[in-house]
Amino acid sequence: MENIEQIYLYGLIAGGVLTLVYILLSDMLDGLFEFIPDGWFNPTLILSFVTFLSAGGYLLETLTSINSIIILVSSALLSLLLVMLLNIFVLIPLSNAEESNAYTEDDLIGRAGQVIVSIPKDGFGEVILHDTGGAVSKTAKGFDEEEIPYGKDILVIDIKEGVAYVSVKEDDLLF
Repeated sequence: MENIEQIYLYGLIAGGVLTLVYILLSDMLDGLFEFIPDGWFNPTLILSFVTFLSAGGYLLETLTSINSIIILVSSALLSLLLVMLLNIFVLIPLSNAEESNAYTEDDLIGRAGQVIVSIPKDGFGEVILHDTGGAVSKTAKGFDEEEIPYGKDILVIDIKEGVAYVSVKEDDLLF
C-alpha cells in the first residue's frame, strides 16, 4: 500500500517541478515541439493531468481504504474532467485574448488620434491612436502634404507602407 502512495507522491512532485520548468522555459520548449500540429500536444494539459491524477491518487490512497484500481480509475476520470474544464474555461479564452490584441493596418483607417511629433509639410511626424485595447503610435504624414502641429487632433485617412496619412479633424478646423 505504501509503495503505491510513493508512486503518486513522486508523480505529484514530478508534475509540479515539470510544470514550473515549463512555465519558465515555455517559449523555448514550444519551439522544440513546433513540428507537431496544433491541438495534438499541449504540455500544459498533459502536466496538469499528471498533477491532478497524482494528487487525487495520493489523497485517496492515504485517506481511504478503497481498492487501488478504483482509486486509479476515479482519479483518472476526475483529472480528465478537471483538465477539460481548465482547457475550456482558462486556456482557450486566454489564447483568444492574445489574438484579439492584434490589429491590421486597415483597422486603423478612420481612427482618431493626436499628433505627438509635429508633421512638417512634405515630411513625417508621429501620431498616437487611442482605443479600448490601448494606444498605437504610428509614423504619420499629412494627407494633403499639409503641416500639422503638435497636439492637433487628427483622423487617419489611409495607411501605405506602414505610414499613416492623416488629416486634421474638422472639429479642430472650425475653431
